[in-house]
Amino acid sequence: MAAALDWLRRRYREAPPGIAPRHQRFYFAAAWGYPCGLLWHFTFIFVFWLVGAPPLSALNVLATAIWIAALWLHLHGWLRTAVLLVGGEIVVHAVACAVLIGWQTGFQFYLVAMAAVLFFAPLGHVAANIALALGNAFTFVGLHYVYADAMPRIALPSWIIDALFYGNALSAFFVISLAAASYDRAATEAEAALGAEKAKSDELAGLLRRMFGRYLSPEVMEALIEKPESLELGGEKRRVTIMMTDLRGFTAMAERLAPEQVVRMLNGYFEVMVEIITRYHGTINEIIGDALLVFFGAPQPMPDRAEQAIACAIEMQNAMARVNDRNRAEGLPELQMGIGLNDAEVVVGNIGTARRSKYAAVGSGVNMTSRIESYTVGGQILVSESVREAAGHVLRVDGQRDVRPKGSEMPLRIYEVGGIGGRFNLALADRTPVFVALARRLPLRYSILEDKETGGAGGEAAAVRVAKSALEIELDRPLTPMTNLKLNLAAAGEVLGARDFYAKVVVADGDAVRVSLTAVPPEIDAFLEALRRYAMPS
Repeated sequence: MAAALDWLRRRYREAPPGIAPRHQRFYFAAAWGYPCGLLWHFTFIFVFWLVGAPPLSALNVLATAIWIAALWLHLHGWLRTAVLLVGGEIVVHAVACAVLIGWQTGFQFYLVAMAAVLFFAPLGHVAANIALALGNAFTFVGLHYVYADAMPRIALPSWIIDALFYGNALSAFFVISLAAASYDRAATEAEAALGAEKAKSDELAGLLRRMFGRYLSPEVMEALIEKPESLELGGEKRRVTIMMTDLRGFTAMAERLAPEQVVRMLNGYFEVMVEIITRYHGTINEIIGDALLVFFGAPQPMPDRAEQAIACAIEMQNAMARVNDRNRAEGLPELQMGIGLNDAEVVVGNIGTARRSKYAAVGSGVNMTSRIESYTVGGQILVSESVREAAGHVLRVDGQRDVRPKGSEMPLRIYEVGGIGGRFNLALADRTPVFVALARRLPLRYSILEDKETGGAGGEAAAVRVAKSALEIELDRPLTPMTNLKLNLAAAGEVLGARDFYAKVVVADGDAVRVSLTAVPPEIDAFLEALRRYAMPS
């Protein structure tokens, strides 16, 4: 008995499993209506017996059993079955009362039946609701047509008929009011619960944004939150503008620093760069050590992707002054960044496995972007022919050259970008090196590098002018721009002669070249800085 009462209490506090959230308010409203109907029919077993209507008393015995069954079905989640069962019982009861004791005592059941049809309409289909309403209306119209003026088969005193009429009507309104109040309370609680769930959902979405915003671009993150189905593996071909950035000489620099200094320096650098990329709607595909792989034009289409990417690259290069100001303040080395851009058709989408995947771009265009970036020196932006064509006349080109990347059968023409007009109107800050002439030629040894490995060719050279992060060198042979060199101050003493440093040829004029220093140990950097400060400006 205690277990049954406990079960019953739970059923009046929480809906049974399987009931849709949108139907729970009907469940709680009717859960109070069925006991009222059950009690009413049970009472009329004795009322009709006392007023001399045994057939109606027997009908109420059957009706009581039906309402008990309907209540049981309802509390177990069979909402529609319970409604149909009591709806049929109400109509049969109305017909019996109209036939046996007169139309006046049967009409009030029409109110209950129509109210039930309207109230529980959301539980059924539109066609079924219309059929029930019409069937109910035609039943009572037919009863009125046949029995409105007919003599009742069981004659009852008029005061009893009036008492039954008003009692039934008041009871019907009481049940309807109770059900409406229960419905309103359940609806209010449901709305409050929905509000709480929405608040939790918003909080979870905010947590996801904070957690994964460090790893995903806002566009990808919002796409995943708004469309969870986009997490499915798959991709599509899309034309995008790809950006590759890299810090010049960072690997050698990191080997000389403490791990916490390396992390602090990278974090400060990425903090500035990622903020700019986000502002220009770039999607960060990957952070590879000190390099960034970014694409513009996915997941959201971007008609002006090339212009956005170029403007972003210019602002990133200009922001390196801010990065280096902070590095100097913290006693960290200055950084130089090269940027390569390429516009190509690639496959973008979720790539990986069901357990681990990422939104990425794949294709030969990505590899070509990496090749273009490898030709850059610090502070430089190089773009492919496809980017120049996509950007159009707003692009300011400061130079061009043909290169032959590894694995390419045809030469590749690349362009050095100095600015972009139009609505962006940005230009690279002037970083033209100021050279000073050395009082004496500085002897050097050099080796030509191929793919960052010593190619074997080399010889003697001499530096004749020096600038910040650059040298002018006279060699024993002509070299072409983009040639990578390993240099050594063999004649500068045991300490300096033991350290190699690296450079890239940017300008070649016969046997004289201008090189940009790409990786310089601090001892060599200090030595060259002293030469620059105390030499005569040229």
